[in-house]
Amino acid sequence: MSEKTTIKVGGKEIILETGKMARQADGAVTVQMGDTIILVAAVAATDSRDGQDWFPLTVDYREKASAAGKFPGGYFKREGRPSEKEILTCRLTDRPIRPLFPKGWFNEVQVQTILLSADGENDPDIMSILGASAALTVSDIPWAGPLGAVRVGRVNGEFVANPTHTEREESDLDLIYVGNATDVVMFEGSADEITEADFMAALRFGQESCQPMIEAQTAWRESIGKPKREIVTMSVPEEVTAEARNLIGDKVIPTLTIAAKKEREAGWKSITSEAGAKLKEKFGDDVVTGPVLSDVFYKIQKEAVRKLILDDSKRLDGRSFYDIRPIDSEVGLLPRAHGSALFTRGETQALASATLGTLDDSQTFDAYAGGQEEKQFLLHYNFPNFSVGETGRISGPGRREIGHGALAERSIEPLFPKEEFPYAVRITSEVTESNGSSSMATVCGASLALMDAGVPLRSPAAGISIGICTETDASDNIDRYQILTDIIGWEDAFCDMDCKIAGSEAGITGFQLDLKLRGLPLSIMEEALGKAKEARSAVLDVMAKTLAEPRKEFSKYAPRITTIRINSDKIGALIGPGGKNIKRIVEESGCEINIEDDGSVKVYSVSEEGLNIAMSEIDGITAEIEVGKTYRGKVVSIKDFGAFVEVLPGQDGLCHISELANFRVKRTDDIVKMGDEIWVKVLGIDDKGRVKLSRKAAMEDRDKEMEKDSQPDAESPEASSESED
Repeated sequence: MSEKTTIKVGGKEIILETGKMARQADGAVTVQMGDTIILVAAVAATDSRDGQDWFPLTVDYREKASAAGKFPGGYFKREGRPSEKEILTCRLTDRPIRPLFPKGWFNEVQVQTILLSADGENDPDIMSILGASAALTVSDIPWAGPLGAVRVGRVNGEFVANPTHTEREESDLDLIYVGNATDVVMFEGSADEITEADFMAALRFGQESCQPMIEAQTAWRESIGKPKREIVTMSVPEEVTAEARNLIGDKVIPTLTIAAKKEREAGWKSITSEAGAKLKEKFGDDVVTGPVLSDVFYKIQKEAVRKLILDDSKRLDGRSFYDIRPIDSEVGLLPRAHGSALFTRGETQALASATLGTLDDSQTFDAYAGGQEEKQFLLHYNFPNFSVGETGRISGPGRREIGHGALAERSIEPLFPKEEFPYAVRITSEVTESNGSSSMATVCGASLALMDAGVPLRSPAAGISIGICTETDASDNIDRYQILTDIIGWEDAFCDMDCKIAGSEAGITGFQLDLKLRGLPLSIMEEALGKAKEARSAVLDVMAKTLAEPRKEFSKYAPRITTIRINSDKIGALIGPGGKNIKRIVEESGCEINIEDDGSVKVYSVSEEGLNIAMSEIDGITAEIEVGKTYRGKVVSIKDFGAFVEVLPGQDGLCHISELANFRVKRTDDIVKMGDEIWVKVLGIDDKGRVKLSRKAAMEDRDKEMEKDSQPDAESPEASSESED
């Protein structure tokens, strides 16, 4: 029997239904907002795999073309690999639900979302998070929810809950907020240089908007939710843990406080390998398995890192809590790139290159759920294995790389002048070294590379990652905490937060929060935002010493653009039959040419010579006859009353017999013959577009010019009648 509930959020209805579809899943719900409907199903394996020592959670989101009443593009007419939008929605759904599963429980869990209906206005990504929470809440899968999820926009200064795509076009904020009954759990999004105070107000609005969703799911859990299954979590024998502490106890802190990452990792591997062999020798291989060793040393390492921070006020690399690692940056490294920059912060380094292209290079894609269908600004992030000194599978970008690239892209895009800058721009960031927040290094490097390329960013952007180390009570309430600026990899791994904030000096443009906690009070988040602002300002100051503003000139290898406007009636003539004319111009000039319906013609060229060829050809085909201008034209028709002269391709006018010469002409062909090229002046154009030409006036003008040229210069010595002696 199905159960349905309706939730009102910001004046809009969200409908949850369970028990109607996917009834063999452990938990399944449909979520409807407007005419957009998704199905979310959750299933957990009954047992964990032998030797499993990590939690295998898979979150998948897929859009079906049929949801929008369309056929998929491509030859096979079937949905293929997930799009970037689908991958980002997977990550959005995964990140808030992952910390709420029991620690030490290693049964595989899959959460799958399918878009069933799309109205093109209500985005299903936020619905996927809510659906995952609801499906897990009513299931027998152990999970510490429920959660609420809302998209927050700001239109005309007013916050809007779950804005439609149309409303989002007018919004200067795109915040995805996930919260529990009291605290923030996750957020992500972008903004148009929003202040920290306004951002905090948006978070509070999001927290308030989540409450009706949490209340509805809590009621469902109590009335129709399945009893949670009994589970077995992995536990390490106390005697093994005690012996491990005894073996490495006095070596832990000296090893963890080695400043350099590689030496610190090597030191830790050395002491744990030696201790692991002794533990196996004492307790046997059947007790001290690989997962047991991993768990016991992870626990000791985590406790030591947190004790250093909370009790001893120390960080692993010796910095104070709010220090930023040393920064170095340079631009113009790559001679053939249109712009390039190398940004290094401590042991994290990103090499960014900027490429300028025509608007035809913009990325287009299917958008079954509505929203953006074309991207003029692209940022691609790559994370090779060597950046962390490891080997591994070499393949295309994974979910993490796509997610980090999207974060960096939306952190810079609000500062990119799309309307005034008629180029497509692509940034590639190669992370060449990593020890903490390479996505924020990418923001910094990409900003410098764009300015090096001459892209007129509204202002440069920088980003920083803020962490937190906490101590909680039995109810997971925070007793004490310490905020950390510019966290390194091990602080990310063993502490509780990775909050990335990017922006300009004026305000925040990009943000992403990941927590290992079940939630964080907004009061603490406000403090973290303050530290992020201080750090961002400091990083921008260092970047300004390398390059403070965009270069005034492009690289000689970058395309130049010249924009002209032609009469829209001339578009057909410029293109020519079957594109003959435009293809010829492109081939002869080597330029790329874009023609808009309004008559705007954009010519892209890396060669001045090619640009001149293209402009001359375009002008020859599309130029309008101007009154008072003299042209050299071709006689195309002879009549008793005069001659028709083609002065521009496909455009002619009448030179009346009385205008052929400065004397009386009896016959037209006494003066001109078919095919003659003559100079004519445009005397006028009547309201029917008929052009009146005069050979006589053109000749008079030419005689005056020749007479003027033959006169001596009044200011020259030759023109003076008196000697300078």
